[in-house]
Amino acid sequence: MIPACKDESKAQRGMIMLTATANPLSRTLLAAGLAFVGTVTSFAATTSTAQAQTAKVYTATLAQPVADPARKVVNGVQWSCTGTECSGRVDGAAPINTCTRVVKAFGQVTKFATPKGEFDADKLARCNAAA
Repeated sequence: MIPACKDESKAQRGMIMLTATANPLSRTLLAAGLAFVGTVTSFAATTSTAQAQTAKVYTATLAQPVADPARKVVNGVQWSCTGTECSGRVDGAAPINTCTRVVKAFGQVTKFATPKGEFDADKLARCNAAA
């Protein structure tokens, strides 16, 4: 608080000086706060995109069940099968190529699904022809 002055204009100048020196600090804190919020927001957007990408999987239903739960690397990605159900992360290859490699590794499939949908009968026939 500014002490009382007999001269009103000196008190006003003191207030102006106080305001002028406080503003650069406020601006700096505001800029730092905005930078921090921007960094946190961009990090959150990046990690949520990465998590969404890792959640994409192919699934396959085998014509014959595996005897024991099986894990094999197919096209650079680990696939897991239990009974007739198999799954593996999307590997970046064309889905038909991944399907043919799954058939070679585990046996013929009755269903193969990608994040965009299931194979139709023609694609399943092409996939199973690889075995």
